[in-house]
Amino acid sequence: MGFWKTLFGGADEAPEDEKKTSEARQFDLLKYDGVKAMRMGQFDYAVKCFREALKIEDDLEVHDYLQQALTRNGNIAEAIDELKIMSQAQPDNVQLLIHMAHLAYMEEDYDLMESICQQAEALSPEQAQVHYQYAQACLGHGDLIGAIARLTKSIALDEELLDARLLRGQTLLKMGELKGAQEDADYLLQHTEGQEDVLLLSARLLHACGQDQQAIARYDEVTAVNPFQIDAYRERGKIKFDMGDKQGAEEDMQKVLELNPQEMADVSGDYSAEGIEQRVKQAYSNMNPFGI
Repeated sequence: MGFWKTLFGGADEAPEDEKKTSEARQFDLLKYDGVKAMRMGQFDYAVKCFREALKIEDDLEVHDYLQQALTRNGNIAEAIDELKIMSQAQPDNVQLLIHMAHLAYMEEDYDLMESICQQAEALSPEQAQVHYQYAQACLGHGDLIGAIARLTKSIALDEELLDARLLRGQTLLKMGELKGAQEDADYLLQHTEGQEDVLLLSARLLHACGQDQQAIARYDEVTAVNPFQIDAYRERGKIKFDMGDKQGAEEDMQKVLELNPQEMADVSGDYSAEGIEQRVKQAYSNMNPFGI
């Protein structure tokens, strides 16, 4: 029997070749089981599959799948570790660094984010997204001036990167630079439609400029776009209260409480007509509703 296998090319596989074939088959099974599990939302199982596959073969595609599964499972720090491995293997891949910086932002690790952005900038100094992320790191460190400089650079490189213009407008408003913030808000209003964060920025600017009726109307647009935008109810209610509209302030505060009952846990009493002025005043005095 052995003679005929040899003669017709059917010789038994060498033990080491058989082991490699078995491992390759096992690697493929683990890899595709992990992908299937990830698509089904079973991220714990997907992570286990990908980790076992990597014990067999160090494969960049599997590292990528693993970081995706870890991210979806909330294990951001471990996902960053996988991206570091991928970046070491592909040191010129700026998109990997951009993604890593985004995850560092999610972790609020602004030191790591800044370090990653420095690497990305060295690779691609004209990449608008890199400067935008660098600005986010600056804001995380409380460096508003540095953030404005980075955002301005980002916008100069890509005027269609509206996130950079929005963040610059928000930062300028926080700094009290209303003219510059208004220019960004006007541009965004012209180039977007029904964008919640843009409308919210515009409403805050209108209030900061003393145009409270217009601000209320803009907040109305925000809540029409997103009925769960708690900041809009909170901020609009504060304006109504300051304008003497106690009923309107009560309605907005009730909405705030409905959306987030814990927010006003330290405010005693219900929000009925009786005592509304004192209670709403207490409610609004316990917060900085505009965050500026």
